Amino acid sequence: FAFRSPLSKGAILADEVGLGKTIEAGIVLSQRWAERKRKILIILPSSLRKQWYQELQDKFYLPSVILEAASFNKAIKKGKRNPFDSKDIVICSYHFARNKAEFVRAIKWDLVVIDEAHRLRNVYKTGNKIARELKDALLDTPKLLLTATPLQNTLLELYGLVSFVDDLAFGDLKSYRSQYARLTSADSFDELKMRLQPICKRTLRRQVLEYIRYTERKAYTQEFVPTPDEETLYDMVSEYLRRDNLQALPSSQRTLMTLVLRKLLASSTFAIAGAL
Repeated sequence: FAFRSPLSKGAILADEVGLGKTIEAGIVLSQRWAERKRKILIILPSSLRKQWYQELQDKFYLPSVILEAASFNKAIKKGKRNPFDSKDIVICSYHFARNKAEFVRAIKWDLVVIDEAHRLRNVYKTGNKIARELKDALLDTPKLLLTATPLQNTLLELYGLVSFVDDLAFGDLKSYRSQYARLTSADSFDELKMRLQPICKRTLRRQVLEYIRYTERKAYTQEFVPTPDEETLYDMVSEYLRRDNLQALPSSQRTLMTLVLRKLLASSTFAIAGAL
């Protein structure tokens, strides 16, 4: 599915959590490697770099290198003009790829895999600088986007992800907004699904139950009663958060931060101590 058409600019693999998107990407990478198309870049959150490096090595026997500030500068000092120009698969974080966008742009990539791609969903907004700079740097590159949550708040996020792969799939933002921003009829909903079919593939857990037996999870509600001291602390912190002249929190985030701090308060005094 990922590159079925020779004209395909890429795909979004949006399977639910735990259904093996990393493995699917590894299969695509192996195919490209076997075809001698070996200019491959993987962009992901920095916390996942070592995990991907290990998975490529253990499961697919694919050589890769993690590019970060230290290894990049070391390569430059050794006289390498562009450390992204590597015989191995290059793994780097979002921020690093953005900071070295001119080096990324200079390589003619055979494939770019982007994990946790929902971070790019607001690429259509001028304020999302990381997403926009990465999009410009990878403009004519075949891309494989991996995300379990292609849609979180608004249908415009789907537009953002699809436009990252193929700018022409939905036309401009104004056109998409007029057609799909509010799905008022079943027809427009079906049309959107049809337009997404060639570029986005999503598998749900309930679709694979015949192959995978998931552990049944049962939730139990456990009541607890705070001690008098804990109640006093809760009231005092709540009172503090309600102050009109509170300088500790940005006014735009007060509601959210109040919810977070109250949740910590209800958890334990140890949980709130670090946050305070």
